[in-house]
Amino acid sequence: MKIIIIGGVAAGTSAAAKARRNNETAEIKIFDQDEDMSYSVCGLPYYIGTEVKTREELVPRDAAFFKKKYNVDVYMGHQAVAIDIARKVITVKNLRSQEQFEEAYDRLILATGASVRIPSIPGIEKENVFSLRNVRSADRIRAYVLEQQPQRAVVIGSGFIGLEVAENLKGRGLEVTVVEMASQVMPALDADMAMYVETELRKQGVSVITDDSAVCFEGKDRVEQVLLKSGKKVAADMVIVAAGVQPKVSLAQQAGIALGVTGAIKVNTKMQTSVPDVYACGDCAEGFSLLTQAPLYRPMGSTANKMGRIAGDQATGGTLEFRGVLGTGIVKVFDLTVAHTGMSEQQARKEGYAVVVCHNIKPDKPEYFHGQEMVIKGIADEKTGRLLGGQIVGKNGVDKRMDVFVTAMNFGAHVEDLFHLDLAYAPPFSTTKDPVLYTGMILDNAISRGRKLITSEELMRKQQCGAEVIVIDARVAGQYEKDHVQEALNIPQEKLREAAEALDKTKLIVTYCNKGVTGNAAQNILLNRGFEQVYNLSGGHKQYQKVQQHLSQREEQKK
Repeated sequence: MKIIIIGGVAAGTSAAAKARRNNETAEIKIFDQDEDMSYSVCGLPYYIGTEVKTREELVPRDAAFFKKKYNVDVYMGHQAVAIDIARKVITVKNLRSQEQFEEAYDRLILATGASVRIPSIPGIEKENVFSLRNVRSADRIRAYVLEQQPQRAVVIGSGFIGLEVAENLKGRGLEVTVVEMASQVMPALDADMAMYVETELRKQGVSVITDDSAVCFEGKDRVEQVLLKSGKKVAADMVIVAAGVQPKVSLAQQAGIALGVTGAIKVNTKMQTSVPDVYACGDCAEGFSLLTQAPLYRPMGSTANKMGRIAGDQATGGTLEFRGVLGTGIVKVFDLTVAHTGMSEQQARKEGYAVVVCHNIKPDKPEYFHGQEMVIKGIADEKTGRLLGGQIVGKNGVDKRMDVFVTAMNFGAHVEDLFHLDLAYAPPFSTTKDPVLYTGMILDNAISRGRKLITSEELMRKQQCGAEVIVIDARVAGQYEKDHVQEALNIPQEKLREAAEALDKTKLIVTYCNKGVTGNAAQNILLNRGFEQVYNLSGGHKQYQKVQQHLSQREEQKK
């Protein structure tokens, strides 16, 4: 058997390694047009910064390694330019000599990856405009920063790569401005969580411009300023375009291999394409949502490794199959860790779910062990109680909780199941009731036990529309006097039983405290006394205050 793999990095090399483990006698060849075959794409921003000192740390394996360990022949600087499906032959171009030759195959695995999305902006060809996709592009950016010593950088886009590059350039001492065409940074998050990321960026001295986009890179040979759609101009000594990626599918398309609705190569759970004996994996292939089973394109190194392993296994007679993804992601933004999985609230509503959300603000471990607060947003389906998504922002312990949510969702967990998880506990690592358990409790109470929640945005909308809402601040008087929700009455929890006699049981009532626990206790008192419509403010006054500050800041920016 002869297996040809087009492309290396995560998917192609994983496919080759698994194919060899299954079949010792197969002839396996990798053709890759790049010069570096296996490297950490996600580590590239830190190579531009100061965390990763040498490129060798990011490129641990070369062609010689693969030949020695796996008996796989690797041809770098070789571009596959055509596939002849009928003859089962590919045409390869040696980019050094320009020579072309044909290579036959029994099984063909496409791991062509993705390319950076380059918007059509005048001046984008200038020498100090960069994009980041492979080690050589990182080499160029790093060299420019060290040799030219630019003072001001503009980053176009605020996805994972954009934010990581912004942090690392800031760490190099540059003034950094992030420009995002969406109404918020990190569009993968809901706005009520993305605001924490924007606050951190500003706190660290990064300028943030949202609801705007670059329309021209002005300057002679180099960009000197970026003209935005709003008319604003931002001075720049260098520009990083981080507007996302798109699957590299032209080779497959020209061969008549079907594409999916996302624009990536359509595959089944065995990584098989529409053409017999041709497989696709990694950033060029279309995945699907574990939640909805609908096609989903989420190019991540972890997914590429899985897909590559499955393709290599199937190409050699194995039984592994792809089970879908949740779209999990995590990123470091200065002192914050930001993670998400599954659907956002916005996506879930778009899919037609009856959505219940909660904002759970808890420390990652006890305060006496220097615990620091995380904000966890849980998203669930009211009809079934199924957990649909989670978003977490915090300094410590975020990855641990997110991985628990992901594991639970992979096995179809309902919110009530989270409370029953027997998670590891000791004070140096967690609180007695872990924040994951609390999230499950809050959502289960809202869905199944009549303890409904209202978000800060919903409450603000009701108040702005003149709806009759009784808002009860269940905190002590000193906290209330410092700051409180608009039009709130201060009735501390211990006085609420007596004060309840004077309240109208038919009116809409919202209770709250700092984060939600005492607000829930106040809610219980009223519900148990026959009040009909009592909601607890999700995330309490902390979340309300944060939303209010963020909205005020936005209004100031517009002036």
